[in-house]
Amino acid sequence: MQSAMQARSKLPDVGTTIFTVIGQLAAQHDALNLSQGAPNFAPDAKLIDGVAHAMRAGHNQYAPMSGIAALREALADKVQTLYGVRYDAASEVTVIASASEGLYSTISALVHPGDEVIYFEPSFDSYGPIVRLQGAKPVPIKLSLSDFRVDWDEVAAAITPKTRMLITNTPHNPTATVFSEADIERLKALTRNTDIVILADEVYEHVVFDGAKHQSMACHSELAERSVIVSSFGKSYHVTGWRVGYCLAPAELMNEIRKVHQFMVFSADTPMQYAFVDALANRESYLGLSAFYQQKRDLLAHGLRESRFELLPSEGSFFMLARFRGFSDEKDSDFVLRLIRDARVATIPLSAFYSDGTDSGLIRLSFSKDDATLIEGARRLCEI
Repeated sequence: MQSAMQARSKLPDVGTTIFTVIGQLAAQHDALNLSQGAPNFAPDAKLIDGVAHAMRAGHNQYAPMSGIAALREALADKVQTLYGVRYDAASEVTVIASASEGLYSTISALVHPGDEVIYFEPSFDSYGPIVRLQGAKPVPIKLSLSDFRVDWDEVAAAITPKTRMLITNTPHNPTATVFSEADIERLKALTRNTDIVILADEVYEHVVFDGAKHQSMACHSELAERSVIVSSFGKSYHVTGWRVGYCLAPAELMNEIRKVHQFMVFSADTPMQYAFVDALANRESYLGLSAFYQQKRDLLAHGLRESRFELLPSEGSFFMLARFRGFSDEKDSDFVLRLIRDARVATIPLSAFYSDGTDSGLIRLSFSKDDATLIEGARRLCEI
């Protein structure tokens, strides 16, 4: 049907996300999907049984807007045990319908027209568009191309009286870097005595490698008091399709976030919340993730050791970057398309994570896949 109406787009330069495009091409060419940070293996059967049990027990209607009390209490307990700070389960913990909803609710609630929001590129692709939808100005700062670290002097220069929010993401998607103690100290210094809110995207909080420590904003009281922390059950429990996450923030900030959350979705899926209560009781269900995914990282890296790719270090998350400039001058977007057609392996061009399309000859690989997929994917990439 052709509409007689002319839509006035709020995002006229935004099209279908690269993840959708690559997913469609991968299906068309029957390619192995190493592009998306979504596991292709089953979650713990006990978790599925927990959802089924909750459904049969009658937990099929709306949950409380902020999440069921037992889950909020379990999350408060978990955070206190891991990070040494106690969030009030009633006023400072909210169960959200995915980390993406948490990001949107937070930015929508706390950022106003004319404000500026600093974040780091390459970045998760939703940050900039969400900021723009509030009538605010995204201020992307590029990470160093040599090691993808934050240049905090550049951040200091970018802060203005209009800076309302700074978005952090550690472990980082797509570069797989993690914040150090030095990063935290600079962040403290730059935000001290300001009205800047930190939006901390910590969905990969439990996927940190080689004995490193996750630097959650919750660990540092000076940052926690100005931070909104967003995390994901989907990433931690291999159930990205369930779309359940959680949000932590001081009560004053959380009160505003809940105002938006209640009108976006009202509440997250009910039976899943009951299942996650039981899952959190087993600490190994999330504390074992670093070793689990480090094995997968190492398996993929080992499979690619004879390839022509240069692999960059992966300190955390589901990802590693691979440089191909040593044997191809193609644009990264063209190179990715050739991999799908010729090698039947789907990856993501790093340029997709930049607002200006910066092309540094890198692709992102996801190792959140079963071992057979990683082994076969590496074999095919070695033939390029």
